[in-house]
Amino acid sequence: MASEKVKTFTDANFGDEVKNGVVLVDFWATWCAPCRRIAPLVDQLAEEYAGKLTVAKVDIDENPMTPSKFMVRGIPTLLLFKDGELKETIVGLETKDRLTQVISKHL
Repeated sequence: MASEKVKTFTDANFGDEVKNGVVLVDFWATWCAPCRRIAPLVDQLAEEYAGKLTVAKVDIDENPMTPSKFMVRGIPTLLLFKDGELKETIVGLETKDRLTQVISKHL
C-alpha cells in the first residue's frame, strides 16, 4: 500500500518540486522487481519524516527526460536534493538504516 505522503514527480514539475527543502526522489518502473522491494521502505520514510522531508517517485518509463538529466542508469536509484542541489545518489537496494543515515545528515 503506497503512502499518501509520497508525491509523484514528472518531467514537467521535477525542477520546481526539488528546489526547496530536502527531497528524496525514488526513480522506478513498474517492471522493476527491486523497485517493488524498496517501495515499502520509501513509504515508511515518507511517513516517518513527514514535515521534514519530501519523498517522491518518478516513473522512468513515463518521464524519460529527468532520469537522463541525472545520469540514472539503473533502478532503483534514489537521489537526495537539498534546496535544489543534488547531495546524494543511492543505486540499488539499501537498508533502512543506511537510508536514514543519508537523510539525517542533510536535515
